[in-house]
Amino acid sequence: MSETAQQLQSDVTLRVMIPSRDARGRLARLDKTLDAVLANHDYPPVLEKLLAEALVMTALLGSLLKDPNGQLTVQAQTENGIIDLLVCDYKGGEVRGHIRHDPKRLAEGPADPNLFSLFGKGYLAITFDQPATKDRYQGVVPLEGESLAQAAEAFFSQSEQIPSTVRLAARKDDAGWVAGGLMFQHLPEGEEGRDRLHTKLDHPDWPHVAILAGSVKEEELVDRELALDALVWRLFHEEDEVRVLGDIALSKGCRCDADYIRSVIARFPAEERAHMLDDDGMISVDCAFCATSFPIDPASID
Repeated sequence: MSETAQQLQSDVTLRVMIPSRDARGRLARLDKTLDAVLANHDYPPVLEKLLAEALVMTALLGSLLKDPNGQLTVQAQTENGIIDLLVCDYKGGEVRGHIRHDPKRLAEGPADPNLFSLFGKGYLAITFDQPATKDRYQGVVPLEGESLAQAAEAFFSQSEQIPSTVRLAARKDDAGWVAGGLMFQHLPEGEEGRDRLHTKLDHPDWPHVAILAGSVKEEELVDRELALDALVWRLFHEEDEVRVLGDIALSKGCRCDADYIRSVIARFPAEERAHMLDDDGMISVDCAFCATSFPIDPASID
């Protein structure tokens, strides 16, 4: 197997375009990166699966950023759900995420809950932040659908008016967790790369693309041996041209570290820092993304 084929099997996003159909596509798969993100959280399996799918969705969306220093944040929040907060973000190919939930209510809930069972009434917010152009856009829509994939489709339909097909899958086997996803969207006049695209929902070529993209099987998305470009070929080999725009390597990335936390704490006045001290005389800061606590010696700040 070639090195390129190995690169396109796991922990990667592949960007493609179908010029004749005015469509762009993204495929992503997470493997070892997923295990690294989940390692410290000790979530029940149902939440591990949900976060795995959310991280793949975040990788798909993050690949839409044109600014290499841009950041994409996905946030699903409710007022009274079993899960009251799910947050994932993407920056430069690095992904991270966490879930805040009520363990007791989760244990009392259905064994195989759908999205509404976990969240109840809530909203989905997706933020594109691109510092190079000082462009920051956030779309907020009701959290709708039976799955995260359906919620993402609803987001693009309501907030961006972009016809989209999204498929997500995740499973755990003897090798650990693996998750995969696919997203195809219609673009007006074949235009690739605009940040916000508004188009009619009745474009004659879109149903053709949506049917082919939607025919992908869950087992194909999570097949570690199936390279993503080979999967694109399976789905669209009858098209005149499928243009590969490049791939993005994915990895776990949590931007918290002791030096950064010290720099943040140093911005507070001395009297406020004094109120932050715990019984050991340290300032402890918890990172929800990596489930790690950072004890900071106040003497190291001054």
